[in-house]
Amino acid sequence: MGQVQHGSATATAAVHRAIQHSQESLRGLARHYGINPKTVAMWRKRTSVSDRRTGPQEPRSTVLSVEDEAVIVAFRRHTLLPLDDCLYALQPTLLHLTRSSLHRCLQRHGISCLPDTEGDKPKRSKFKRYPIGYFHIDIAEVTARRAGISGVAF
Repeated sequence: MGQVQHGSATATAAVHRAIQHSQESLRGLARHYGINPKTVAMWRKRTSVSDRRTGPQEPRSTVLSVEDEAVIVAFRRHTLLPLDDCLYALQPTLLHLTRSSLHRCLQRHGISCLPDTEGDKPKRSKFKRYPIGYFHIDIAEVTARRAGISGVAF
């Protein structure tokens, strides 16, 4: 199995290790491995050979305060409402709340998906068995309103 690297990585952990243990100059190593001398200098300073995580170390919202997030998380855990229902219920309290900031907040706290409940889904059953010569036809009516299409006649 290969090593998983970020999209713009040109060197593997073996190359990083070789750079760290080599006594050759930065320019010589850069030319040898086909990378930038600054990259060679960076890997020389590091003690590990794995890439560091990019981005913020502790993800947080730039729009919502810690108190706002606490209100959102408590509300979602208590009511178990879908995203849009949470949004409509919380917007009068949190005026700057948007659908995307609410969704990102719920994702950060690991509650963006509602738990599956057994009572919500209809019980699935197999079709009735008919003797040879008969066949079963299901008919369903689709209206423009149900399909989310407006201004179209069927």
